[in-house]
Amino acid sequence: MELTEYAKLAAFENKYWWHVGRRSIVARQIVKLHRERHDLHILNVGSGTGGTVEILAEHGKVLNIDQSGEAVRLMRESGYEALQMDGANTPLENEQFDLVAALDVLEHIQEDKSALQEWGRLLKPGGYVLLTVPAYQWLWSGHDVFLEHKRRYRLGEIEAALRDAGLSIVKGAYYFGLVFPLAAAVRLAARGAIEPKSSLKKHGGLTNGLLTAICAAELPLFPINRLAGLSVFVLAKKP
Repeated sequence: MELTEYAKLAAFENKYWWHVGRRSIVARQIVKLHRERHDLHILNVGSGTGGTVEILAEHGKVLNIDQSGEAVRLMRESGYEALQMDGANTPLENEQFDLVAALDVLEHIQEDKSALQEWGRLLKPGGYVLLTVPAYQWLWSGHDVFLEHKRRYRLGEIEAALRDAGLSIVKGAYYFGLVFPLAAAVRLAARGAIEPKSSLKKHGGLTNGLLTAICAAELPLFPINRLAGLSVFVLAKKP
């Protein structure tokens, strides 16, 4: 990803509707898993500029890793522990983490099944992998090209890959379902236009607030949404 996009992400992540929605879902699921624990050892893979690290840090010690030196620099400037390394092939020791979070990371990795096996290796028995990935290959656009994605996923597809890596599925669902029809229509209207171009744009306060509210209204429905959405959420457990 271009350096300018990291700077844009760092500026947007606190208020941009998409990031706010993802943080809400991640926060709810972690609290349900570990309501009484605040001593977890957590690996944040592909941490980027740290949009979700505060949520993770509420539950324990977080090690953030990213291939990008720029992302690591921004994380360290914000006071977080961060190391530059390949998240799909780490030098880290076996079975040391209670939770591995990979939020919109797997789609960047060519050998995605190997990455899932690696994250399973790093988990303690009974530990969890929490994933989010973009949904549906037919929604492929210039934004995916710009971000150097390798693929998009169906829910059943990512669940099968996790099972193949020796993990059991705890929860799987689509999210951003209420905005899905509009977003899908926009993507389909631009079908064939795959020029690398970021779709991360600053909205006006009213538009961003409306989209944020729509995503918040979806939260009660999220756990049962296996129909459609812009993104996929899966929580899996190591036996």
